[in-house]
Amino acid sequence: MTDQIHHTPLASSRRTHVLDALLRDGAVRISQLTNELGVAPVTLRRDLAQMESEGLLVRVHGGAVPTSDSASVRVPSFALRAPVIESGANEPPTAQGSIAVLVPSLNYYWPGVMRGMESEVEKHGMRVLLRGASYELQDERPVLERLVLSDDVRGLIVAPNTETPHAQDVIQWLAECGTPSVLVERDAVLLPGGTPVESVTTDHALGAKLAARHLASLGHRKVGLMLSRFSPTSRKIAAGWQAACLELGLTPTDHFERILPDRSSPEFSAAVDATLDMALRTGITALLVHSDPEAMAFVDLALTRGISVPDDLSIIAYDDEVAQLFSPALTAVNPPRAAVGEAAVDLLLKRIADPTRPVHRVTLSPSLNVRGSTAPPRTRAASEG
Repeated sequence: MTDQIHHTPLASSRRTHVLDALLRDGAVRISQLTNELGVAPVTLRRDLAQMESEGLLVRVHGGAVPTSDSASVRVPSFALRAPVIESGANEPPTAQGSIAVLVPSLNYYWPGVMRGMESEVEKHGMRVLLRGASYELQDERPVLERLVLSDDVRGLIVAPNTETPHAQDVIQWLAECGTPSVLVERDAVLLPGGTPVESVTTDHALGAKLAARHLASLGHRKVGLMLSRFSPTSRKIAAGWQAACLELGLTPTDHFERILPDRSSPEFSAAVDATLDMALRTGITALLVHSDPEAMAFVDLALTRGISVPDDLSIIAYDDEVAQLFSPALTAVNPPRAAVGEAAVDLLLKRIADPTRPVHRVTLSPSLNVRGSTAPPRTRAASEG
């Protein structure tokens, strides 16, 4: 009887919490809700399924996003307000309409890019229409087609999944749809001529080189690279890492490169443990790990096994989304996310204003923030002491 009395209020409270989080953040994750509400993932999945059947949200892998009819399909919490342009002379906006944005995630890396977009868009009296796809979506054309049907959409900023069979079809569609577009954190060409597509990207290869050079300067010789997925970013990180190994005199036997299983999979912890075993067995003293949560998992499991970070094993995270909040604070490669968003909007508006201008490809450099997770390897420190 007691369970029946308290079940309905608890379910109602969870529903309210989910809707508030969607309005505030533009997306929710089951792992996040589990921590916030203190209920089992199976309960939350059941709640999300019920709310989806009522048209309140759309479930995606690991969580949910607003429905396409919801006001929160626009930029998440940092952009739920309507842009207002203020000046001493009350000048009218320099442009009108919307910029539609399609990115593969609404809860990691991309919110920083979106903040930069919002900042630049507001300067022109425009607004952002945001849609989140997923890395698993094979063909983004239906989503893009719905976006361009909006009456006031004047341009598209897109981060397509370039690892699917439909990737080139999406690029060709963007070129032929009649709406100006810019790729963000993606490179592509148009066939058959191989003409480059307008884009704004981070030089992720340089980011990997910055990490490798930092480790080499500390005296590390045997280092490893861990990638969270084979994405366009991972591919560039790997290329930069390989170039840095050559530049710094590291040979293929001095480093290794692995792709980790998904962090939510049962195989993840075992893969991290196997990597730590290999590091101990082969004398590897430092790792570059993409991305922050994976790097944190490495530190946690290393410390649990009695492996000191950074004395026994230095670790650099790639993304610097939350790396500084960890203990020890993680040395991290920091892509200029907000600047990428600002540059993408600027490039698109210039294309809208002058459709005949040459194709521009803008590349921004990341930086390296050195913190407490990297140090000279113990053997060198001991010999010099």
